[in-house]
Amino acid sequence: MSKANYFNGNNSFFHGLMFHHLHDKKNHKKSQGSITANQFEKILKVIKIQNIVNPISLKNSKKKILKTNKVCITFDDCLKSQIDIALPVLEKYKIKAFFFIYSNAIFGEINFHEIFRYFRQKYYKNFSKFYKDFYKEVLKIYAESKISNFFKKNKVQMNEWKKNFSFYTEEDIKFRFLRDRFLNEKKYKKIMFVFFKKKKFNYKKLSKKLLMSKKDLINLQNLGHEIGLHSHSHPTFLKNLSEYQQNIEYKKNIKYLKQIGIKNIWSMSHPNGSYNNKTLKLLKKLGIKFGFRQIMYDDANISNKSNLELSRIDHAEIVKRYKL
Repeated sequence: MSKANYFNGNNSFFHGLMFHHLHDKKNHKKSQGSITANQFEKILKVIKIQNIVNPISLKNSKKKILKTNKVCITFDDCLKSQIDIALPVLEKYKIKAFFFIYSNAIFGEINFHEIFRYFRQKYYKNFSKFYKDFYKEVLKIYAESKISNFFKKNKVQMNEWKKNFSFYTEEDIKFRFLRDRFLNEKKYKKIMFVFFKKKKFNYKKLSKKLLMSKKDLINLQNLGHEIGLHSHSHPTFLKNLSEYQQNIEYKKNIKYLKQIGIKNIWSMSHPNGSYNNKTLKLLKKLGIKFGFRQIMYDDANISNKSNLELSRIDHAEIVKRYKL
């Protein structure tokens, strides 16, 4: 996709830029896919400040699906680095963004998603070395032939991932498929705890360092940013949950955010881009007007199927294509 096709006067492809991790020289270490404040600022300038749509403007839009070059700035996973690094840049340019929050970690539960990521970047000089160690642990549980057959069966899907997310290496994709589609959550966690024990890694106090606090969320709301849903526990494949389980995920998400003072929740993003028709029906019942997903390709075109399925492009893709 050319630069011209990304941002033009008739952009019907995506309406969200998706951000996760940022890094600096003080509190937040560089990690896979993370960007600096300077890179974040450059991205905003590439898409042009005037093209960024305020969340309230989106909420009040009378069009079913936006068909202009307007783009929303979105952040997933309630990461502390977004507060420390991205927020000052947003305030500098008076840009209002969406922050999509999963709620269990904010209320004392341990969500290992970010803890596992932190461990990898702290104890391994590069991800290739971690992937090798991870693969060795998987081989202690499963025969190599079984894993090879798994990769063969998923070859088409893995190639699609490479096409849709060009910033991922082949190693990245293999790891994610092993973690998310071959192993179950329990077995993945067990393997990671083997690494924790070897490195004498204490994870119990990390959440406060890695994730936003309740005060951070209220501050974002007071500054005019939009706080939206991202499920309660951030399941890897929410679409595989029953209708009842999905209902619990989003009702808890709303309940806990309201408990800390978040008002008028009307937006969300699908965790890992995972959802189904049951999810969409549930979100409508809950009063959610707009939902964002990861960038999706339908017949080789990026598309927005509905207001609850607005496509987003990952910031890493912009950094790579524009060499920022």
